[in-house]
Amino acid sequence: MNKRTISLFAAVFALHSLFAQEPDPLLLSYERDFAKASLDGKLAIVGKAAVEKDTSSLGPFYVQALDFVLRNVDLLKDESALGSIAAAASGAVGDSGYAEALPMLRRVFMSSRDTAVRVASLHSLAILGKGDSQVVETLNQFLANQNNLQRAGLSPDQQSLSACIAALASLGDASSYSSLFAAMLADYPQEIRLQAEEAMRSIRGDFKKFLVEVVKKNPPLEKLTAFRAGMENPAFSAADRGELAEASLSISLGLIPTQKPELDAIADLRYSAVRELTSLRWTRATTLAVKHFYRVQTDYAKDKELKDRFIDAILCLGAMGSSEAAQALSLQLGLLNADMERSKTFDQEILLAVIGALGDLGDKVAFDYLLYIGYLNYPDSIKAAAREALNRLKW
Repeated sequence: MNKRTISLFAAVFALHSLFAQEPDPLLLSYERDFAKASLDGKLAIVGKAAVEKDTSSLGPFYVQALDFVLRNVDLLKDESALGSIAAAASGAVGDSGYAEALPMLRRVFMSSRDTAVRVASLHSLAILGKGDSQVVETLNQFLANQNNLQRAGLSPDQQSLSACIAALASLGDASSYSSLFAAMLADYPQEIRLQAEEAMRSIRGDFKKFLVEVVKKNPPLEKLTAFRAGMENPAFSAADRGELAEASLSISLGLIPTQKPELDAIADLRYSAVRELTSLRWTRATTLAVKHFYRVQTDYAKDKELKDRFIDAILCLGAMGSSEAAQALSLQLGLLNADMERSKTFDQEILLAVIGALGDLGDKVAFDYLLYIGYLNYPDSIKAAAREALNRLKW
């Protein structure tokens, strides 16, 4: 290839690049006309652009229109045409596929209280926002706010609510699960709740993680519902149930609601989680099980009606297979022995539960406490249980 040919190719390439960089004439025409037009004229121009056969080049024009709205919203807030411009441009920019509009579109959505603008913005955010964490977080927060309004007995914007759920379904981000779960359980019209349920199904990912997030983030009644959904899910493995139960116990131990319905829900969550952890022998939850045990121990001392829950806490420690659990139960047996020595009274069910749990653990830390039973005036059945537990200790 000679120098003349190379120079010719270079010239052709430069000419092509020059033309490629020239703005689209249609785009220039709209931008120019919009800049010069009155407010009503601007609205007509945006409306005309929105019905063009091919709007793929008009993305920057829609951003120009949205920028005009944001810059003049305080000055022209009473002008209905401004809201109409925002709605038309917000809806059309998504169809143009112009992803660079996302920051401006997000600002318009966050700042507007107009239903038409919100719905149009959500339409475009659903198209352009896939993979954008800021967009997803904005929509998650909007739905969470609407859910809070509903819980407070106020009336959320149902058109925007529905559009937001549809957008989250389209975006399909796992972080949306907890707010959609809350919407499914809220006192919305049935079509909204069904829409939220369908949106949850469209989200791919780890269902167990989704439920754990609900337990961590959502209100008490929703935490309990999420726990039950996991325990009743036939596709969940023992490990899935164990992780969900562990998270539920951890969260419930850290919450003390003031309202009775929420207090009851948290108590139900806590005791249900303990029973599940016992059934699974989920040893990872030892520290939580010990914390739960001491709390129930204190509560039982004040209210003997909690006896069944106290026994459940004892059995849970017996399933933990750890020295930490054995230490807590040995100390409890020491207290029971001291009561017997002093008052000659004991609760047979609780005593047998402690002895059996110590036998299950097989930790030699219990030796002296179990041995001492033989020196006290317990019935033969209790002494026999203690001997059996002693024989199960590991040395």
